[in-house]
Amino acid sequence: SPPSRYGTPDGLKAFISQCHQNGIGVILDFVPVHFAVNDYALWKYDGTSLYEYPSADVGVNEWGSCNFMHSRGEVCSFLQSAACYWLREFHFDGLRMDAVSNLIYWQGRPERGENKSAIRFLQNLNQGLKKRFPHALLIAEDSTAYPGVTAPVSQNGLGFDYKWDLGWMNDTLKYMKLDPVYRQGDHNLLTFSMAYFYSENFILPFSHDEVVHSKGTIIDKIWGNNEQKFAQLKTLYTYMMIHPGKKLNFMGNELGEYKEWDEKVALGWNILKYPIHDSFHKFMIRLNEVYKTYPCMYEQDYGMDGFEWLVVDDRAQSVFAIERKGTDGSSLIAVMNFTGNKHEGYMVPVNQPGSYKEILNSDTDIYTGSNFVNKRAIKAKEGQTLNKEYYIPVNIAPFGSMIFEYKGSK
Repeated sequence: SPPSRYGTPDGLKAFISQCHQNGIGVILDFVPVHFAVNDYALWKYDGTSLYEYPSADVGVNEWGSCNFMHSRGEVCSFLQSAACYWLREFHFDGLRMDAVSNLIYWQGRPERGENKSAIRFLQNLNQGLKKRFPHALLIAEDSTAYPGVTAPVSQNGLGFDYKWDLGWMNDTLKYMKLDPVYRQGDHNLLTFSMAYFYSENFILPFSHDEVVHSKGTIIDKIWGNNEQKFAQLKTLYTYMMIHPGKKLNFMGNELGEYKEWDEKVALGWNILKYPIHDSFHKFMIRLNEVYKTYPCMYEQDYGMDGFEWLVVDDRAQSVFAIERKGTDGSSLIAVMNFTGNKHEGYMVPVNQPGSYKEILNSDTDIYTGSNFVNKRAIKAKEGQTLNKEYYIPVNIAPFGSMIFEYKGSK
């Protein structure tokens, strides 16, 4: 049930309704894995281990809470009914299920083997919810390599729509922590995700988990001084948005907050009085506009025809270029520089002749940059570059990123 300390059930329903009227979807964090040890709740509900395992070896997890015993039909029925309740009565748009790895494997550890009862529970739950709520989003927070998390149950999958790509998140943040001098040695941290990406329907998450418990915020994890951090932060988010997969960015990240998330206080909107935070916020708004305006950024996320590396092996310069392609032949190209070097006329290979117009540059002056940009559309030149017949010479600022729209051959 909705916790009374936050309001009433009717108040929550009104909130969700108001969100829907304003074009905002609402996804609930649903936890069918474990429950807290509270005398007034499910723990030893009738004086015995009714919902949990009687053995602490499998009944108590790393967080000190109790694992649901999914081998019991009554427990599965309770959890299935709870999930259905949120979607039917409150009109949530989906469920993000926490700690799915602890359902797949005993205590979340592959070496202990699969929890067959919990896997069967997940399959029944997702299949039943999809039958009753076809448009509900079912999302798995799963850190394992277990196959078929987003495959249909009919194909022996778990039946989720999406899975968090925690490998992408960890590799990307590890890369951003490195001194740029050493990034060439860990170049694969930004490229490895595409080696497995098409195995699941992935979401790229910079979630609440990354900005709490003394982990530091996203900007705080990045190497460098304040100005260098903000320059790299813009390029990091350009990389995130051009990379295939749906995006998850936790509140406050778009402000460039150094202060960790605290549920007791509001977001630090007051930091927008500082130009560097305000300009970063404006950059994020524009980046989101680009994402929403150009279908090639998302319509082929999970199809191989929608993505191509144009520059993937320039370890020495730590420069990357990605093309995203639409079903109608449209495309956008993003170029990203993860070192403090400045490039004039850097040769980016392209697939088609014609002109390419810059629609976003992280180094623009309104984003607290030096304005080392590409002001005019660039016409592709002929010349063999990385096995392409054409290339465009682009200006790249230190730690800069840019997005080009293909304008055609006319």
